[in-house]
Amino acid sequence: MDELIYSSATTLAQMIRAKKASSVEVVEAYLRRIEEVNPKINAVVQLLAEPALSRAREADEATSRGESWGPLHGVPVTAKDAIEISGVPATGGTKGRASHIPTRDATVITRLRDAGAIILGNTNVPELCLAGESDNLIYGRSNNPYDLSRTPGGSSGGEAANIAAGGSPMGLGSDVGGSIRQPAHYCGIAGIKPTTGRVPTTGHWPPLNGLLGPMFQIGPLARRVEDLALALPILSGVDWHDPYVVPIPLGESSKVDVKTVRVAFLTDGGGGVETDDDTRQAVVSAAQALSDAGASVTEARPTGFVAGYDLKKAVNHADGGVGVRRLLEEAGTTETHALIRWLQDLDEASALSGPELADLLARLDTWRSGMLSFMEDYDAILSPTWATPAVPHGTVLDGWPWVSFTLHHNLTGWPAAVVRAGTSSGGLPIGVQIAARPWREDVALVLAHRVEEALGGWKPPPL
Repeated sequence: MDELIYSSATTLAQMIRAKKASSVEVVEAYLRRIEEVNPKINAVVQLLAEPALSRAREADEATSRGESWGPLHGVPVTAKDAIEISGVPATGGTKGRASHIPTRDATVITRLRDAGAIILGNTNVPELCLAGESDNLIYGRSNNPYDLSRTPGGSSGGEAANIAAGGSPMGLGSDVGGSIRQPAHYCGIAGIKPTTGRVPTTGHWPPLNGLLGPMFQIGPLARRVEDLALALPILSGVDWHDPYVVPIPLGESSKVDVKTVRVAFLTDGGGGVETDDDTRQAVVSAAQALSDAGASVTEARPTGFVAGYDLKKAVNHADGGVGVRRLLEEAGTTETHALIRWLQDLDEASALSGPELADLLARLDTWRSGMLSFMEDYDAILSPTWATPAVPHGTVLDGWPWVSFTLHHNLTGWPAAVVRAGTSSGGLPIGVQIAARPWREDVALVLAHRVEEALGGWKPPPL
């Protein structure tokens, strides 16, 4: 069974096409694995066992006729409980939506189905997807498969934990401040936040729009980087609903010559934003791996990098909590999780007046211009993902946002991938982040793949 549950989605698709494994065998293997590990990690919150098996049988019948549904024919996948699946409860982690049943798939779910994928179910999130720990009043708390006393992160924490533990080969997360990349780092898997406007967010609840709209993207998570490259062309492109999506061609990472790529790397955020020794070493090891592969690698940090922390914090809380209150009212939620109450207190204390908001937006554009100017000399930035490996439950708010290296690339909108590059002295995964120029997901992915090849990437958890 390990051959199936620990294979990449790319390999599984090849096995099914070559009739070396049936879709039913693959789906059954993942269902058994979920049954084994989910009581420990509480990652999968809605399991679609019978529909998935029925669809797998149809996939095998199609294979026997010489038909293919697409590049993911017969391969099971999952998605976080914010990306709507028709007929399946979609709560966004808030009690008012505990019984909400969508009647339509999110655009990205439709695209996965059209590519032949089989939807296994959805995975746990924090309330409103607005915290770094996946815990809510409907489904409870998800645990990190490498240490159950620690969080798998948020808001795509249930998704990352399930994939890391072998419950799915690939899945969907979303990211407005690090919600794909922090869980990927905490759980030792790969993930990418695409460029803003690459993938439609239609059918995601909550709809993160307004000031946060240009900073928000849906993207894939997987154990192997090759699966991110497989998924992105499937997910990308205009759907005529999401107003941010731009029809810009997606480059192929296989066509990127690493020897032509210029990489800046940094091990801390400047201004007192420090990383622990294990994390710093993982970045240095990744930088060496890229240098060995022929890339030009230089230690350098954008001049205004540290200012990104205050800017993202100001943007997040600028409305004084109006957006959060509106979402709770829309959902019909009257009882909220402690993480949301903490957020509401911070929102109310950080509200901006009209002139203050105008000043913030002007400063944000100036900062973005400075970041873009830095990239005139580089093709990618290698950095930590988070200042430490996964933290114990209940401590995720400590130091926020000063432990993050992800939020900068929500402000810029640039693509950023995460891949495991090390292990802490306590046995926890450490991922590094590779951000690229806008629309150059191909560069981020080829560099992540090189790091994965050199340093091993994902490793099975001790479950």
